[in-house]
Amino acid sequence: MVHKCVLDKLRGYDSATIANVIELFQVRRRNRGFMTREIKAAFPRLPPMVGFASTATCRTFAGLPERKVPGLPDLISRFDELAGPPVIVLQNLDTDGAAANFGDVFCNSFKAFGAVGLVTNGPGRDFAGIKPLDFPVFYNGIVCAHGYMHLLELHQPVQVGGIDVYPNDLLHGDANGITTIPRDIAADVADACAEYAAAEAVVIDTAQSGSASLSELREAYGEMASRIADLTARVRKP
Repeated sequence: MVHKCVLDKLRGYDSATIANVIELFQVRRRNRGFMTREIKAAFPRLPPMVGFASTATCRTFAGLPERKVPGLPDLISRFDELAGPPVIVLQNLDTDGAAANFGDVFCNSFKAFGAVGLVTNGPGRDFAGIKPLDFPVFYNGIVCAHGYMHLLELHQPVQVGGIDVYPNDLLHGDANGITTIPRDIAADVADACAEYAAAEAVVIDTAQSGSASLSELREAYGEMASRIADLTARVRKP
C-alpha cells in the first residue's frame, strides 16, 4: 500500500529527480522503467502527475468489431480496483492510424471521477477544451478527428512509450517525461528526493554564483558525488 502522504511527497519533485533516486536502489537497469521521448507533456507547466495506471487498449483506424466493446464508463467503473488516484494509460493498437484517441469529452469524464492524468502512444484533440481542466496529458501528437476510436481490453498490460505498463503501476510524469516507480520502494524514494536534490544544489549554486573558479566547481562536483554516494549506501542497506 502506498500512502497518500508518500504520493504527496513524490509530487514535490520532478520526474528527472525521481528517476535519479530510483537508480540508487539498483532495482532495475538505468535504461529501463521510463517512457521514450515520443510521449510528450501536452501541458508542460503543470505540476507533476502521480497516480496508478488504469490501462486499456484501443483502436482508431480499424472499424468497430462485431462484438460488443467496452465504453468509457466501463473503464471508469474499474477505478476502484486501483491503490490510489488513476492515471489512464491507453495503448493505441493502430500505430499507423492518424486519428485521435482522446479529447475534451474523455478528459472531462476521467477527471470528474478522480483521474489525475492520461498517457497514450496516440494523438489527441480538443486541447482548447482540455487546458482549463489542469489535467496532465501525455501523448504523441495532435489531430482533429477521432476516426473509429473504441476501447478493447481493460486493465490488461499495455505497451506505451517503449515500456510495459501493468494495471496499478505507480507512475510519475511531468515536462521531463514519465517514469514508473516500483511500489515497494516508493516511500523510500520519496524520502530520499530532498537529500538528492540538495546534493545537486551544491553544483548548481556554485555554477550560478557568477564568480566560481574551475577549482571551486571541481570541489562542488566532488562534494555532490560524496553526498550521493553516502545516500546510496544508506538506501541500499538491508
